[in-house]
Amino acid sequence: MSIANILSMAGGLGLFLFGIRTMGDGLENAAGAKLKRMLEVLTGNRFLAVLVGFVVTAIIQSSTATTVMVVGFVNAGMMTLAQAVGVIMGANIGTTITAWIIAATGFWLDVTVLAFVLLGAGFVMTLMKKSLVKNIGQAVLGLSLVFVGLIYIKSSIPAIDTVPQIAGSIAGLASHGIGSVLIFMLIGVVVTFILQSSSVTVVLTMVLAYLGWLPFPMAAAMVLGENIGTTIGANIAASGAGVQARRAALAHTVFNVAGA
Repeated sequence: MSIANILSMAGGLGLFLFGIRTMGDGLENAAGAKLKRMLEVLTGNRFLAVLVGFVVTAIIQSSTATTVMVVGFVNAGMMTLAQAVGVIMGANIGTTITAWIIAATGFWLDVTVLAFVLLGAGFVMTLMKKSLVKNIGQAVLGLSLVFVGLIYIKSSIPAIDTVPQIAGSIAGLASHGIGSVLIFMLIGVVVTFILQSSSVTVVLTMVLAYLGWLPFPMAAAMVLGENIGTTIGANIAASGAGVQARRAALAHTVFNVAGA
């Protein structure tokens, strides 16, 4: 890969990450305080707690943000540890929505036109006076940047058969059985910790698998590692909180590590 490819991919990742955050902020602002009230009121039942965690994370597009919010509620005594664990489990499901949206559209459709139509529509909506329309416009603008970022990521990664040296290195790294699985899991943990977004790293892994750079078992191992890496932010946020809040963050880690 040339320096231009690397810079293009870095720019695409940046656009994707910024788009995810912009979309999440817009949807969160559009929903207003209802999200927090939903977390507070509807988590008495464990199954409802999971559902609430799923819905909130699907809206704000960040399981880390949901978990940090939950840790704050536990620390403030507004939510029990049992309720928090249910919400965290739901958040782990909700965070997969982004990957499914990309899988359903970004790989099989030419989203270039769609991306710029959304970009224009979102920009116009943000100029409106009504706050709800402006917030939804921000979310639409964020979604357009997600697609633009995906376009740059895909175009910056060359076909695997054009770089036989790298192809050979990856094949060698993937030929050590369970050792390879653990290596690629660790790569997923580290990259997610650096980027602070499992949505971005999962989509990057999907692109590498789609273009033939990663065999499916190694891509799956990376996704499992990314699921572990996303817990680090919540643990950092809880480090200065009370015992119950730290236990909620630890439950998030135990749940994801055990699942992996």
